[in-house]
Amino acid sequence: MTLVTVYYDGPQKKSTQLADFELPSAPGNEREAMAQIAEAVASLELPADRLEKLKTAVAEATMNGMEHGNRYRADLPVRVQAERDGQQLRVYITDHGGGAAIPDPATPDIDLKLAGLQSPRGWGLFLIKSMVDEMNVSDDGEKHTIELVINLT
Repeated sequence: MTLVTVYYDGPQKKSTQLADFELPSAPGNEREAMAQIAEAVASLELPADRLEKLKTAVAEATMNGMEHGNRYRADLPVRVQAERDGQQLRVYITDHGGGAAIPDPATPDIDLKLAGLQSPRGWGLFLIKSMVDEMNVSDDGEKHTIELVINLT
């Protein structure tokens, strides 16, 4: 005897695209990404502190993509997309640095940094992860994508 349980949660809800744009990999363009995302999510009426954290995470992820993924080659754009998926806001930042591993976000040690035993850099992924509810990294061999998730409830 075989028993199968099926759960139906109603029709699949479609995500709503809020933004989809590309920016040249040039210093300072992270501010443009931050401004465009803030405008794109305005209708979600995020609390001010959540919006500021999202803007910081988007700016940092965009800057990382331009610097580390695309090596500031203006001919290699960073793509930024945002969508509302049910009760989540998802922002994707994609660069052309696929194939090179993105390290896990390690907790920076300020004492080691001040002592010169740890690079003064290396705060980016740690900062991004602390600003959002979830951060996911994917790599298809050609491109890296950092997904930032904000829970809307």
